[in-house]
Amino acid sequence: MTTNEPEAPSQERNGPLDGVLVVDLSRALAGPHAAMMLGDMGARVIKVEAPRRGDESRGWGPPFVGPEDDRQSTYFLSCNRNKESVTADLKAPEGVDLLTRLIRQADVLVENFRPGVMDRLGFGNERLHDLNPGLVILSISGFGHDGPQGGRAGYDQIAQGEAGLMSLTGPDSETPTKVGVPIGDLLAGMYGAYGVASALVARNATGRGEVVRTSLLSAIVGVHAFQGTRYTVAGEVGRAAGNHHVAIAPYGLFRCADGAIQVTAANDGQWRKLAEVLGIDADDERFATNVARVAHREQLIKVIEADLETRPADHWISLLDGHGIPCGKVRTLDEVYQDPQTLSQGLVLDVDHPSLGSVRLPGPAVRLDHNPRREHAAPPLLGQHDGSVRRWLDEVEPTV
Repeated sequence: MTTNEPEAPSQERNGPLDGVLVVDLSRALAGPHAAMMLGDMGARVIKVEAPRRGDESRGWGPPFVGPEDDRQSTYFLSCNRNKESVTADLKAPEGVDLLTRLIRQADVLVENFRPGVMDRLGFGNERLHDLNPGLVILSISGFGHDGPQGGRAGYDQIAQGEAGLMSLTGPDSETPTKVGVPIGDLLAGMYGAYGVASALVARNATGRGEVVRTSLLSAIVGVHAFQGTRYTVAGEVGRAAGNHHVAIAPYGLFRCADGAIQVTAANDGQWRKLAEVLGIDADDERFATNVARVAHREQLIKVIEADLETRPADHWISLLDGHGIPCGKVRTLDEVYQDPQTLSQGLVLDVDHPSLGSVRLPGPAVRLDHNPRREHAAPPLLGQHDGSVRRWLDEVEPTV
C-alpha cells in the first residue's frame, strides 16, 4: 500500500462504457486484459487483489523498473491501465464484506480462477445473482468450465500446444513454436470483453445479468480460421510452413541484398503487377494462377529472390509500394514504438504513475471517433485505492 493515497478518482468517465462498474478479481493476463479493455472504453474498473502480494504478475520479471524499494513489473504494467486497486483477503470476513458491497454496485465481475474456486469462496454464480440480478459475470478458464478436462489449470504456452497453435507455427513441422506473446491469454481476454459488451446490451432489454464463459482453449480454437476448415471440411491437417502462406503465393518473407522484406500478391492482379516490376513472365504455366503458384512455391521463391537480392530492402519497399504491391519490413519493437504511423494511431500513451512518474504504455487498439476515453490512468500500486474505494462505498451504501 502507498502511504500517500490520492483522492478518489472522479466518477465522470468518457467513452461508451461511461457509468459501467467492473469488479476485477482476475490475475495474470487473460482476465486483467479483458478488464483493461473495458476500462479503455470508459468503464470504472476496481481491481481486488490479495494483501501484500497482489496480482501474481506484479512479481513477473525482469525487467522491473523504479526505485529499489518500490520496483514495478513491466509485465503488470502491460495489462492493468485504467484501474483502481483495493486489497482484500477473500477468506476473511472483512474481505468478504468488501467484495459483497462491491458486487451490489457492480455491472460486471471478471474472474479467472480455476473452476470451483468462486463457489468455495462463497461467491458462486447463483450467489452473485442473488446479490445483484443484473450482474454480468465473465469467467475465463484454461480449458473450459465443464467437459472431461473442465477443472484443468491453464497457462498460455500449454494451451498454445494443446489447442494446435504451436503445430502451425515455426519454420517447419518438426519445430513446433509458440507465438512471441501470450496469445491465448490475450485472445481469451478479447473474447471475454466482447462477450461482456454483448451481455450488457442484452441486459438493457431483459434487465437480467448473464454468465459469459470463455477459455484459452476456446480462444485459440476460435482463431484457427482457414486452418480449422482446412481440417473440418477438407480433411487436411495443417502443419507449420515457416514464413510463407500455405494457401496463397507469393505471400511471405523474401531475402534482399541487405536483409529481407515481406511481399504479398493475394490475387492475380497483384501478381501481374509484381511480375511486371520484377521482369517475371506472369503467364508462365507454373505461376499463372494461385493454385499453380502454391504448387510451385519453392521455385517461385527462388525466381523472386533472384531479383530482390540484387538491391537493398529500402529500394524494393519504395518501388513495390509505388506500384501498389503490398510489402513491408520486419521491424523490431523499438522501431515500432518510434514509428510515426504507430504514434498517429494512438498506440502509445503517456501516463503519470505514482511511483515511476511519467511512463509510456502501449495504447488501446480500438479508436472511437465521437466518444473516446480522453484520459487514461497508469496501472495502480497495490492497494493504492484502499481508502478511496471504501469511502465511496460508504457514500453509496451507508452502513445502517
